[in-house]
Amino acid sequence: MTDLQQLPTQLTVDDADSPRDIVDALILAAFVSGDQPFAHTSRLTRVRKEAQLLPESGTILRAATDDGQRSHLALGDGWTLRAVRWRGGTADITVTAVTEELAKRVVEEASAGACEEIEEPAEAIEIGFWHRSRHGAQRTRRSITAPVWAEIRHNYSRAVMDAMDQLMAVTPETATGRLLLMHGPPGTGKTTALRSLARAWSSWCQVDVVMDPESLFSESSYLMEVAVGDEESEERRFRLLLFEDCDELITSAAKQSSGQAMSRLLNLTDGMLAQGRDVLIGLTTNEPLARLHPAVIRPGRCLAQIEVGKLPHEQAVAWLDGHPARVDAGGATLAELYALRRGDVPMVTTAAEPPVGYYL
Repeated sequence: MTDLQQLPTQLTVDDADSPRDIVDALILAAFVSGDQPFAHTSRLTRVRKEAQLLPESGTILRAATDDGQRSHLALGDGWTLRAVRWRGGTADITVTAVTEELAKRVVEEASAGACEEIEEPAEAIEIGFWHRSRHGAQRTRRSITAPVWAEIRHNYSRAVMDAMDQLMAVTPETATGRLLLMHGPPGTGKTTALRSLARAWSSWCQVDVVMDPESLFSESSYLMEVAVGDEESEERRFRLLLFEDCDELITSAAKQSSGQAMSRLLNLTDGMLAQGRDVLIGLTTNEPLARLHPAVIRPGRCLAQIEVGKLPHEQAVAWLDGHPARVDAGGATLAELYALRRGDVPMVTTAAEPPVGYYL
């Protein structure tokens, strides 16, 4: 099959459609008709600029570039391929074919050598990032650096050190609660501590970050996909789902402002949805503990509640290690200490006072 006319296609097109939309539609033609009843899709990351995303035997019949995104449609013996290269170095390859084996093989051939081989630093770990797209729930894997806890524990107060020491030592057998809550003002190092925790738990727990919690808890289908995870994986592991800066979901006013969002969140920890799932929930918030909803912090629900605050004055001075910068008597956040060490001076502009008689 080398002629596009052999694709049984009937489309309704108007001026709102782009050439890339046509390519997206044409990949479905042979699949819908049943001529190629098997389909396989793969998402690639770190795609090389020169990668063709095409097997040697394929012939490109349509190609479209739209605002930096390129897609093409190709045909081969018993298969049809659509490849889309997205901004940011990712790409999707979809193949329909007369057999499942052929569809998978063509995807593998089109993907061969397409991705850059980057040697990951020793401190790198793999993190998943969930988001909702028009194609449903999407999980993208990224490698990020994660420090060893022993090397960064001095960045935290003694109370946080002790609490994190215990948390780092948790195992599947000793994880009694399902909710991990870290709260405190911005710049205190909550995210850094969680990256270190992900490294400490990497042998038994997969860490995923949910980028759009408001969508997750408002769409049941999205929630189910994230909660179920990868059931086809041969190795059953715990999963830690992270929700950063989710103040609006867990404050005392959450019931009124967020509807069912908080209820569904808590259902992930110990409700019906959590049964049979080795899922832990990690939340970070800038809100003080007193402002959180009682249901979130009730006994038995939390694996840990850790307040990450400023370093006390004595520890902050020791952290600077003789640096002449002055530390406020109330201590300093980790971000402030790094700024002091670098000698950063914030750029602040002061608006001129409006002339008398102007409305404010």
